[in-house]
Amino acid sequence: MSPQRQSGRQLKKEVLKLLGSGELHRTLAALCEMPARQVINPLLSFLLSTDPGVKWTAVTAIGAVVGKLADRDMEAARVIMRRLMWQLNDGSGGIGWGCPEAMGEIMACHTPLAGEYADVLVSYVKKDGNFLEYEPLQQGAIWGVGRVAQVNPHLVVDAVPHLLPFVNSTHAALRGLTVWVLGLLHAKEAWPLIKGLLDDTSKVTIYRDRGLCTLSVRDLSRQALSRPEKT
Repeated sequence: MSPQRQSGRQLKKEVLKLLGSGELHRTLAALCEMPARQVINPLLSFLLSTDPGVKWTAVTAIGAVVGKLADRDMEAARVIMRRLMWQLNDGSGGIGWGCPEAMGEIMACHTPLAGEYADVLVSYVKKDGNFLEYEPLQQGAIWGVGRVAQVNPHLVVDAVPHLLPFVNSTHAALRGLTVWVLGLLHAKEAWPLIKGLLDDTSKVTIYRDRGLCTLSVRDLSRQALSRPEKT
């Protein structure tokens, strides 16, 4: 076994240990100290983790690492964004697990990148765009839009009309995520639809504020309807 391969395996083990430590602040600090070009591959691989804690910590870490990279080498950060986009392309031969989420987190961490790629992210929920047909990927794209909406809602407000059909999805996760995002975007046109979910007790687990939380669609609808008006 070559030293380079052994080093790669050791790095992946180290990254996994950090992701599973439960100490997010220390994890992000440690990963951001590592060379971005070396640590990004292990981080991207853990987007496929079946452990939600590892997967979502990887999403958060990718945002921090790529955001920091973009501050000193914008083109290198763009390469990573294009890599995530390629994974969502039919021609890639892959599925793109976690890629919309990673894109959204990166854009939430770096506004110039958001300015360049927000339209691409929105296109994944547009029937006349790069619509993602697979329901788990739709969840990821909607979450990604929501993550950008937490920081720069004006960059993704064009997603609103394309999100409205998801309010009536047969999948609770899609309904809940969509209501959350529409609330963040203060989408008044969605209020009648959201009011129709005030009796929906289906449970949805959402990663927000750097933690997983489980809420009913009803609770998410109430929160969306009670958000203060934009000033």
